[in-house]
Amino acid sequence: MTPSMKRATALLGLAVALSPLTASANQALAQQKACLACHTVDKKLVGPAFQDIAKKYAGQKDAEAALVRSIKAGGSGKWGPVPMPPQPALSDSEAQTLAAWVLSGAR
Repeated sequence: MTPSMKRATALLGLAVALSPLTASANQALAQQKACLACHTVDKKLVGPAFQDIAKKYAGQKDAEAALVRSIKAGGSGKWGPVPMPPQPALSDSEAQTLAAWVLSGAR
């Protein structure tokens, strides 16, 4: 195995090992920011399940940016009559992290 292949294999192994930690940190952020008061990973609560959101946005090239806008600005009518309140206290970085996590199916 060449040195570059060894490096690539090591990086892949590290990414796989850290992915549960990242998912856990993202879920902790969702809990901290009260997202889980209205959403769950796999079933509708007040708002849609994160996995349903991921399915709706699948294949859209601007999905993450659109979801960041929805998270920060709030909205209504996309998922039924209950409006999602705006989240202006979220930083852009937090909104991007949450959007990426939701689009991954909250895994």
